[in-house]
Amino acid sequence: MTSNVAEETTLSGKASMTADTLAVETITVDSEPIIETLSLAQRSQNASYANAGRPNRQDPFEGVGYDPDAIAAYYRKRPFQVISRFVAIFLPLIRFFAQLWLDRRAGRSEERQQQRATQLREMLTRLGPAYIKIGQALSTRPDLVPPLFLEELTRLQDQLPPFPNNLALHFIEMELGAPANEVYAELSPDPVAAASLGQVYKGRLKTGEAVAVKVQRPGLAGRITLDLFILRRLAQFVTRRVSRVRSDLVAIMDEFGERIFEEMDYTHEGENAQRFGQLYGHLPDIYVPHIYPQYTGRRVLTMEWIDGIKLTRIDELNRLGISATHMIDVGVQCSLRQLLEHGFFHADPHPGNLLAMPDGKLAYLDFGMMSEVKPQQRYGLIEAVVHMVNRDFEGLAGDYVKLEFLTPDTDLTPIIPALSEVFNNALGASVAELNFKSITDEFSALMYEYPFRVPAYYALIIRSLVTLEGIAINVDPEFKVLSKAYPYVAKRLLTDPSPELRSSLQDLLFKDGSFRWNRLENLLRNARGNDDYDLDQVLDQTLEFLFSERGSFLRDRIVSELVNSLDLLGQNTLQTVTTSVQRRLGLKPKESAVNLTPNTDSDLSHLLRILDILKDTKGFDATKVVTRIPTILLKAETQTMGQQVVSGLAQRALARFIRTVLMEESSAPLPIPASAPLATTR
Repeated sequence: MTSNVAEETTLSGKASMTADTLAVETITVDSEPIIETLSLAQRSQNASYANAGRPNRQDPFEGVGYDPDAIAAYYRKRPFQVISRFVAIFLPLIRFFAQLWLDRRAGRSEERQQQRATQLREMLTRLGPAYIKIGQALSTRPDLVPPLFLEELTRLQDQLPPFPNNLALHFIEMELGAPANEVYAELSPDPVAAASLGQVYKGRLKTGEAVAVKVQRPGLAGRITLDLFILRRLAQFVTRRVSRVRSDLVAIMDEFGERIFEEMDYTHEGENAQRFGQLYGHLPDIYVPHIYPQYTGRRVLTMEWIDGIKLTRIDELNRLGISATHMIDVGVQCSLRQLLEHGFFHADPHPGNLLAMPDGKLAYLDFGMMSEVKPQQRYGLIEAVVHMVNRDFEGLAGDYVKLEFLTPDTDLTPIIPALSEVFNNALGASVAELNFKSITDEFSALMYEYPFRVPAYYALIIRSLVTLEGIAINVDPEFKVLSKAYPYVAKRLLTDPSPELRSSLQDLLFKDGSFRWNRLENLLRNARGNDDYDLDQVLDQTLEFLFSERGSFLRDRIVSELVNSLDLLGQNTLQTVTTSVQRRLGLKPKESAVNLTPNTDSDLSHLLRILDILKDTKGFDATKVVTRIPTILLKAETQTMGQQVVSGLAQRALARFIRTVLMEESSAPLPIPASAPLATTR
């Protein structure tokens, strides 16, 4: 059986059945309300929860957007609350790292690893949502975190302590305007999963659809705003006092604050899910669950129930005949379209939010933390990847200016060789060795030596890519996200009609008056590995460029190469015929003084190699190429090129004829007069 999953969570084994099965008892709430027996301690805790959950009572930030100035003004008046929380955060952290250090000194690190892993998970859980999200990010990095720690941190994705059920039912009634038994035909008596911001119940609508009902934790805004205030003050302190830190840490914190406040508004999450479905739901093997807006409010979200398995549960996937590697490929290709095509991307793709469905589709869940990449930033990212792969570090330095990692007035002269040294180590021998972590590790070395800064918008992109690559490495340690991404990037550069990428392609292929054929071959060779690569579109855009005003330089190169090749062919043919006739007549053939060997690095040789690449590309149809020939021949530019080829061949033939005649005349012996004395040499 599969594991049932919803929200930013998966339903993991929480019953007396096997670990890969979730048995959830449901009760009918149509006929009678849910009744819970609560202990005195539970009642006391619930009272505090309920007070925290009532909007505009004890929590002034409940139901409002992120406003750093308002948050700062509020907590400046409450220094003791801030100091108390600061101590509550950093004392456990200091104690934990001190214990790790002592374990290492005593040689007992391995012996106590399980204990420390559990301790870390429990500590992050107590510290609250902001720190739980840090743990979730670490839980996807098997290359950074030891296995026992990884196993414990994975529980932060969906196995956190729940809040009381009666309070969840209270929130459902407040948000939807009716008791749960009037909204849902069935509802699980306990949450099937609990995560950082809320917990999930399995339910069924009156119309019969199975749904996941996500209910937000009470008192969330107050706790998160206090943590954001402290972290923002620390960011201000570090920015002012540490000169080597040039990134705008405050802006990065504000970006995170805006996204997490949006994540606390489930109405906004529902709208995100609908937009995500419109943009990416049509992609092969991608599934986006349906949202029920009429049963959704700020603290309650009702969405389609999804049956699925985490991508990290490889054995379960294998039993169902689902390839985990294929699922990762699907996720990578979808992420590329999110980041580079539409710009609207899922910023929290941890294993609880990506599920393999029994029919082989990849389902996305939890659309609270989303972000956007502006068009210019998308184009800049594509250019940066292409320049990096082609080791064009001058172009890459310019990309960093466009992407706001460097200011426009930065002197790039010392940065270009530094980029060359650093990235040549990370890139290895080929695109197949590209690894996002190795590149970010190498790049971090430059951050402190040169005036680089991380723009705020890029922080969530890094989070998304690092998380996704973490899942991929868990499935396949040799998986390289960037090497999988390059065919898509090459395809976009070759086929995207936007002026920005058209200009980028020209800059990539032309330099100092020469055409870099090897780069075009590299792009074509990589682009054919992308599933939706449209070869017809490439041919059409290539012809459009060739016959445009911008393509005049390339037309001249083609004419020159045709003249050279045809002239060489003519000379070879003439020499072959002459040699054959001389041998038949018993004469000794003359050796040619001209080198008639074809140039293997000529433009024509490159064109022939490109033709071979196109013929090996999926979707290549020779008849489609043939049907374009009449249109090409009728173009005025083609006729002009033909005239130039004929003229060039005629000029060469005439020049060769004149040169031959002059050489024969100069080599003929001069008659010596009888009366003239013979010249002597000394």
